[in-house]
Amino acid sequence: MAANYTSSSNRKEHVRITTKAQPGFLERLSETSGGMFVGLMTFLLSFYLIFMNEGRALKTATSLAEGLSLVVSPESIHSVAPENEGKLVHIIGALRTSKLLSDPNYGVHLPAVKLRRHVEMFQWVETEESREHTEDGQVKTETRYSYNTEWKSEIVNSRNFDREIGHKNPSAMAVESFTATAPFVQIGRFFLSAGLIDKIDNFKPLSLSKLEDPHVDIVRRGDYFYHSENPKYPEVGDLRVSFSYAGLSGDDPDLGPAHVVTVIARQRGDQLVPYSTKSGDSLLLLHHGDFSAEEVFHREQKSNSLKTWGLRAAGWVAMFTGLNLMTRILYTLVDWFPVFRDLVNIGLKAFAFCMATSLTLLTVAAGWLFYRPLWALVIGCLALVPIVIARTRVSAKKLE
Repeated sequence: MAANYTSSSNRKEHVRITTKAQPGFLERLSETSGGMFVGLMTFLLSFYLIFMNEGRALKTATSLAEGLSLVVSPESIHSVAPENEGKLVHIIGALRTSKLLSDPNYGVHLPAVKLRRHVEMFQWVETEESREHTEDGQVKTETRYSYNTEWKSEIVNSRNFDREIGHKNPSAMAVESFTATAPFVQIGRFFLSAGLIDKIDNFKPLSLSKLEDPHVDIVRRGDYFYHSENPKYPEVGDLRVSFSYAGLSGDDPDLGPAHVVTVIARQRGDQLVPYSTKSGDSLLLLHHGDFSAEEVFHREQKSNSLKTWGLRAAGWVAMFTGLNLMTRILYTLVDWFPVFRDLVNIGLKAFAFCMATSLTLLTVAAGWLFYRPLWALVIGCLALVPIVIARTRVSAKKLE
């Protein structure tokens, strides 16, 4: 083991070289066996992910279709209509809160649904890069550790560094990040439930240009408060604080008009709460901006479709990876024959691709079987296509 050290300005680095004997056949076979177990777990998990995703997607789509057929729009948001009690209502209006949110330590006060204080510390950060090469029958690993200083919002534990000496970080921040939330939020006469308030997350940076330095040890530069003797040349352990807000409540001469949202929820008195659908799902929707009920449900259906395809892709990747790991042992068995090894590797990857595609389609079809049996049959037939193509190519090669 060896190490070389270099440094320039606030960036430092060193290289550590480790050497070990090349793994023998039995050792590589043992490692492959362990990979087979991981592959099996990944393979089984992919079925669960794909199947549950199809059920979730169909349930959500059914609930959204039901909601669109039932939603009503009150004539006014400034009065509670008794005839809409228990119904799914479509509300559009500006947000309003009962009091200002503030951080008196920095002199920040504003009307909003949420106020976030974001704290960063100037710290050492370790970057690791490794490369392996074989030399004289041994595997040499060359690892380059680089150290640089950066503003980070989380504590970087320098005890985990390869070399902590000269790169030590504080173990805690003197000031913590936090998010303050207004206890009561209204649109006209209607109060938003906690679930709707959680959805107000359109955070915007707060300009600090009109604020004074809150303390002699705190300096404002741009949109940051610095706990530093010299913000231009910070030292490890220095802090900087910024603010952001979400859901501006009421018109503000500096920040602009109150934030407008569109809500679809159940009316319970003057409360807007989740609406339970016949499929067992719940509807509690909030979109930033002014939208008709049709536009909101269209956006939700599009979001559901994107999420469904994303999880399908993730399930396919998990299945492909699992099959690769489970069949890796065949590659290890022929590892001593380079040409044959490469052909086996290509064949195994083609097998994993075809099987993952077919099994993914079959699992999707199983998820649709009780809801849309005709589509399930079509997808089930599509699942056979990769296998048929693979068999056709194999037969063609035999004839050659």
